[in-house]
Amino acid sequence: MMVFLRDATNQAAGMEIVRTWFGEAMPVTTFVVQPPCSGAALGVELWAAGGPGVTVKRFDTELLAVESDGIRWVHCGGIRPGTDGGKPGPHSEAMSAFERMRRQLARAGVGFDQVVRTWLYVNQITKGEDGRQRYQELNRARTDFYQDIRFGDKSRAPWVPGTIYPASTGIGTNGAHMAMACLALDSERPDVFLMPLENPQQTPAYDYQARYSPRSPKFSRAMAVVQGHFVSTLVSGTASIVNAQTRHPGDVVRQTEQTIENIERLIAPENFARHGLSGAGATLRDVAKLRVYVKRLEDYERCREVCERRLPRVPAIYLQADVCRPDLLMEIEAVTFSPYSIGTPPRSDEPSIHETLDPHGKTAP
Repeated sequence: MMVFLRDATNQAAGMEIVRTWFGEAMPVTTFVVQPPCSGAALGVELWAAGGPGVTVKRFDTELLAVESDGIRWVHCGGIRPGTDGGKPGPHSEAMSAFERMRRQLARAGVGFDQVVRTWLYVNQITKGEDGRQRYQELNRARTDFYQDIRFGDKSRAPWVPGTIYPASTGIGTNGAHMAMACLALDSERPDVFLMPLENPQQTPAYDYQARYSPRSPKFSRAMAVVQGHFVSTLVSGTASIVNAQTRHPGDVVRQTEQTIENIERLIAPENFARHGLSGAGATLRDVAKLRVYVKRLEDYERCREVCERRLPRVPAIYLQADVCRPDLLMEIEAVTFSPYSIGTPPRSDEPSIHETLDPHGKTAP
């Protein structure tokens, strides 16, 4: 469960209410200071799994595992940097929080290499010392922490290259500290596998030039989790970027349109086939939920109008939050559920994207 607060001083009271309401069935809950655009004191987003055969194991308030049909999801949340006496700064804060997540996941019997989705909330995201934004320092820490991790080795599709990264959102928060959460997958089923997705009209974030961030952001545009006859696609934080450049500076309506277009192309069946998996893919009708971050409160209604016109009746929460670039006015993350025709061969008329990329995602000679 995510609780988005208008005022950080309400977190303790909010946690007490959650404990009282849920008791021993309390979900892992991450509190983030991101004011709901509606003017409410708080907003709540809750993920649940139900049906026969679902089991839940709670380790503590930061960690639980949900298992059904041979698929085990491990959720770790509410993670903040420790007070280990290290040198203060965003790099050490992020390293501390990543390390805490690693230790927590180990308690559930999974490694950090099994993480498929992260949420990274950065206080004062565009601020920083010595010309380096806190977001850029987060990227440096993420690069350092990920350097010896081979994500997805246990469950990736066989044609996916050696170096992949989880889906992710890196977004601002008004809180005093960073906060992190992640989702990991554990399954022995042969029909459960991962396929990271990149957008054909966007440069992979991990291949950005140094002028955007000295260490590029290590995440995939989306992570498709194939589970038998259907696919859950976890769409990373997506903004109005084409290739690597911001589009439509100063125009929140056109940025929102561009962002939705980016998501539509990312999840499309044609893009799944481009990545080597025919018979899968989604449309905007398959979007199950949205989380929309709006930088300026005065842009909220115009951004919402576009989202509700393009994605009618999709559950959404709108939050005021700073975005990682000064010229980006909004960002969207999403989840889609769509069918998969098992055994559909890859398209034969063109190679998959993974046949034209080297292990670091760069175009091969």
